[in-house]
Amino acid sequence: MRTLGIDLASDPRKTAVCRVRWGRGAGVVDLLQVGAGDGELLDAHAAADATGIDSPFGWPAAFLAFLCGTSRLAADPLPWTGDHVRGLRYRATDLAVRELTGRWPLSVSSDLIAVVAMRCQGLLAGMGVRDRSGDGRVFEVYPAAALRRWGLQSTRYKGRAGRPVREEIVAALRARARWLQLSPAHASQLVESDDALDALVAALSARAAAVGLTVSPREEQRHEAAREGWIAVPVEGSLERLPTGRVHARRLARRASARRPTQAG
Repeated sequence: MRTLGIDLASDPRKTAVCRVRWGRGAGVVDLLQVGAGDGELLDAHAAADATGIDSPFGWPAAFLAFLCGTSRLAADPLPWTGDHVRGLRYRATDLAVRELTGRWPLSVSSDLIAVVAMRCQGLLAGMGVRDRSGDGRVFEVYPAAALRRWGLQSTRYKGRAGRPVREEIVAALRARARWLQLSPAHASQLVESDDALDALVAALSARAAAVGLTVSPREEQRHEAAREGWIAVPVEGSLERLPTGRVHARRLARRASARRPTQAG
């Protein structure tokens, strides 16, 4: 099995991709690069069994309704309350991540991450995604949340100033996940680039999702998750279980079906 992690950015030069090959109780990083266009990402995805993308897969349903409702002036004033604003800014999955980790993901409707989500829509269409909640082969992931759930440092690791923290994260990851096989060049790249590190965590999160070690939407959340997207947050204590987890037959069937190109939902 091979899992692909994509740390998507609006600029292809800042987009990182990582591939992990799984077998015999080990995960081997055999691809790690910063700088990838859409064609390269789709080619890499075609050769993978599961792909995790660090980007929102959709927008809050309430926000989309708000945009449609304000295409012409409303007769009545809108209810500008805290709950109303929160519904416009955050998806059901963002609320779930907040409950699980204590932190808010970036708002796809009111932060610059929206530009990344726009690029992501083309990738999802090219990958044949039908269900944004995780179609068995393509999953929305959030590296900072995964790091937190695995008990690793999940803040202050971005940018040049975050290099010492990235060094700590890589050291802790290698100590905790002794099954993870990294070349010296790849290990150095993870320390030097937060994009590369996020791509690796995205690939590990894709593995967690593929083997059923992530938090699924509750029944009442499934409809919104299919439209808005659902972040595959790993369950606590799952890091050590990644190499031995088994992909269920149902997930294999869904992945095979997802290989057939179709229009994104």
